[in-house]
Amino acid sequence: MMLKKLIEDAGIENLSEMNVADISILGVTDNSRDIQKGYLFVAVSGYSVDGHNYIQDAVRLGASAVIGELDIGDLEVPYLQVNYSRKALGKIAKQFYGDPSKQKIMIGITGTNGKTTTSYMLHQIIKESGMSCSLIGTIQHIINGKTIDSHNTTPSALELNSLLASSEDKVVIVEVSSHALVQYRLEGIEFDYGIFTNLYHDHLDYHGTMENYFQAKALLFEKLKPNGMAILNGDNFWGEKLHEYLEKRKVNTYVIGESKYCDLTIHDYDTATKPFVLLNDGGEIVRIILPMPGLHNLYNAAVAYAVARKLKIGKEDILLALKKFPGVPGRFEVYKDEDGPTIVIDYAHTADAIFHCLQTAKELGVKRIFHIFGFRGGRDKNKRAEMVKVSSELSDVSILTMDDLNTEDYLDMKATLFDLYHQYIAENGLVIPDRTLAIQTGLKMAKKGDWVIVTGKGHESYKQDFSLPVTSDKETILYLLDKKHGTI
Repeated sequence: MMLKKLIEDAGIENLSEMNVADISILGVTDNSRDIQKGYLFVAVSGYSVDGHNYIQDAVRLGASAVIGELDIGDLEVPYLQVNYSRKALGKIAKQFYGDPSKQKIMIGITGTNGKTTTSYMLHQIIKESGMSCSLIGTIQHIINGKTIDSHNTTPSALELNSLLASSEDKVVIVEVSSHALVQYRLEGIEFDYGIFTNLYHDHLDYHGTMENYFQAKALLFEKLKPNGMAILNGDNFWGEKLHEYLEKRKVNTYVIGESKYCDLTIHDYDTATKPFVLLNDGGEIVRIILPMPGLHNLYNAAVAYAVARKLKIGKEDILLALKKFPGVPGRFEVYKDEDGPTIVIDYAHTADAIFHCLQTAKELGVKRIFHIFGFRGGRDKNKRAEMVKVSSELSDVSILTMDDLNTEDYLDMKATLFDLYHQYIAENGLVIPDRTLAIQTGLKMAKKGDWVIVTGKGHESYKQDFSLPVTSDKETILYLLDKKHGTI
């Protein structure tokens, strides 16, 4: 693609006076290590690395042109200075890959909790209906039936457009994080349906306030196509607020919940051993049977049902797909020890998510709950106390342990664990910093009829080494069960 046309089509002005008419762009990247001859390099100011420091390397490796935010003076190749490199990258990627979101039925899902489960439910329904469907999200990307490793909930604008361009599927589901929205990772992407699951205390280390967090999430609904629709969970304070916010802006909305003003009304439900939810769909009562317990999962299923109906998928096809839904790795993933406790791995890492996870166990008739969890280092520290409070109220034994340290010092995190232990759970808890030994202790303490619930990591691998030769909560549990039964 010719540089001049690429820049003009992206709506970016102020190109340097150097002659660009004959410059052809063979590729676009924001990583100097990926530069090949004829590439356009976009220098992005990252959180740990500044791409502007690698402009000369990019030119030396064959970059034909550079975009950046800084005034760097003379350069051997055309240089375009912009206010926001990330935003420019999104616009450039959209044009370079041929505006791929316009050619798909695009579904974006945002919210604090439920994005992954809802996306997997919807992916299952769409596939079972006979339509092809891509999924871009936290656990993995599924494109043309093949899986690709995922490193972020929402990839960069460049990767996202590349994935969309490579997809031959009719429908694309994208998990949309608040970080991605404010960092222009979805710049130029347009959606047919924007879904809001809920909003709870999380990521305030980044957003500062709940209002800022809400406004970040609301950005998704500015990216709807002209005839696009917002599908919202209305049984949530922020869902109600979003509904009002979007109605004032004349956005087409469809609301799910128990309130009478909702378009799809939740009529009745049971969250325990045989979970179901009754929906009033235009006067017809529809019964969704789900093989996953928990009220939060019933809401996820109701949202998935609503979107599928908008896609003109038949009710019976939707109900059958949900009835045999296999679940999601690391989301209330259950392991049973015949002569020991039931073990659950769940990604829950907010107070609300922990509440739903532990409450679900109680509704299923658990004798005692042993809850094992920790906190992400360098993340929202204000939510930690509330997480411990919820655990202490619903668990019989709370075991505080390590999660990913990230940039936080080990000794500082250890001190935090003991401080919260003394404040909230001294009478019914333990602190065991080694995560694998914490799980081992919980399994030894629990008896048949008890539940050991390990939250925070879900499907993710450990970022640091622990005592046992394992790399995830799932591996830890399987290792300990095999060891107990003498298979290793």
